[in-house]
Amino acid sequence: MSLSMLPAFNAGLNATSAVLLVLGYLFVRRHHINAHRAAMGAAFITSTIFLISYLIYHAQVGSVRFQGQGPIRILYFAILISHTILAVVIVPMILRTLYLAVKKRFAEHRRIARWALPLWLYVSVTGVTVYLMLYRLNASSARFNGP
Repeated sequence: MSLSMLPAFNAGLNATSAVLLVLGYLFVRRHHINAHRAAMGAAFITSTIFLISYLIYHAQVGSVRFQGQGPIRILYFAILISHTILAVVIVPMILRTLYLAVKKRFAEHRRIARWALPLWLYVSVTGVTVYLMLYRLNASSARFNGP
């Protein structure tokens, strides 16, 4: 896979993670615990692959400048900043939620999962949104700052 394909690949991983998170939520609401575990485990693996791929891409390319102007620029940065902050916050929450599930400490697991799931879903969906705004909205004007 070429380096130029990684942003679309990463967006696909984020979209897949979002779908798996919704499925995991629906499964647990219907008390399909094994299906819930499978969906959430797959979401975790998908997000982990995303993070590795994202870091590889940006280590090679650097940052990519958003070229939009006016209100769309304000919207882009509002989404990007909230996405970035929550992406940092959510990692220990996900790990803690997963740990509590593995240890069968389900009361604590549920208490953290009520916060972790919507934040993780927000980060996954806004990851796709950032990709679309940065690489597809003004595809011809996206500029790489790296090599």
